[in-house]
Amino acid sequence: MHVRTLGHGLSVSALGLGCMPMAGVGANMYGVADDTESIATIHRAIDLGVTLFDTAEIYGPFRNEELLGQAIKGRRDGLVIATKFGFRYEGDQVVGTDSSPANIHRACDASLRRLGTDHIDLFYQHRVDPAVPVEEVIGALADLVRAGKIGHIGLSEAAPATIRRAAAIHPIAALQSEYSLWERDVEAEILPTCRELGIGFVPYSPLGRGFLTGQISKRSDLPEGDYRLNDPRYSAENFDRNLDIVAVVKQVAARHGVSPAQVALAWLLAQGDDIVPIPGSKRRATLEDSMAAAAVTLSAEGLAALDRAAPAGQTSGDRYHASHMAMVRL
Repeated sequence: MHVRTLGHGLSVSALGLGCMPMAGVGANMYGVADDTESIATIHRAIDLGVTLFDTAEIYGPFRNEELLGQAIKGRRDGLVIATKFGFRYEGDQVVGTDSSPANIHRACDASLRRLGTDHIDLFYQHRVDPAVPVEEVIGALADLVRAGKIGHIGLSEAAPATIRRAAAIHPIAALQSEYSLWERDVEAEILPTCRELGIGFVPYSPLGRGFLTGQISKRSDLPEGDYRLNDPRYSAENFDRNLDIVAVVKQVAARHGVSPAQVALAWLLAQGDDIVPIPGSKRRATLEDSMAAAAVTLSAEGLAALDRAAPAGQTSGDRYHASHMAMVRL
């Protein structure tokens, strides 16, 4: 596995593992997950040279961090563990955003316990909190860096102005936002801002929530209760139109002798050495397929075909419903 460097000198594997599809996410929102297989998937990722593992307090909430902590016990050395804070809870129910310094310190200590570690390598603000100035957020995180509880600070789904304000207070190692062949809006302002400031970029949902793998040809392929049945881009209105992108991905995959998922990830990797996608997986088979993308080099013709098939802003449907869209790019 190749190594890439995010901001502030944080070295990670070229591809990380998104642990969100594993334990505790909704009602098996990406299909049923099995804890034993999820742990085996994490172990296999480590064997393949993956060092970046991404989770969050809200996944479950709490159970996803616990599962990752269980999986890395005895294998923590050399790993870069990333988790996220930024919500307020009543029991297991999320009741709003909260990036107050007090909640940041609470979340950090709780995540450390669940992960079974003495430090978090990369601690992200999961969503910008309009009620708390980002300068106050970064100040609290800088305190945690000085205390040795976290190594690096990250932001998620922040707007360019917010990124600049944050970076003026303390170095930011990474911005995590959605980026893929079917979600390219970050290319206009957000990615250039990160590059200007020396901030690495970590795309989540790099496979379009599974759409770009080519494994889903109709809505009925998704199991009952799957979150994506309510995803605007998976809707009956938009589904077939978005299959046009997948058709080109499949054509490029066939020419290169690789899988569609590997093409989608290799396209992202080709967008810059500061980009480290985190495809989600809960099974070893899909993990192994995704991680093989690190060795795939797409031809100039293939890259051009993909750019023509999926220009920025042309995917059919919003990436989230309105309530979720209101929480991004703040």
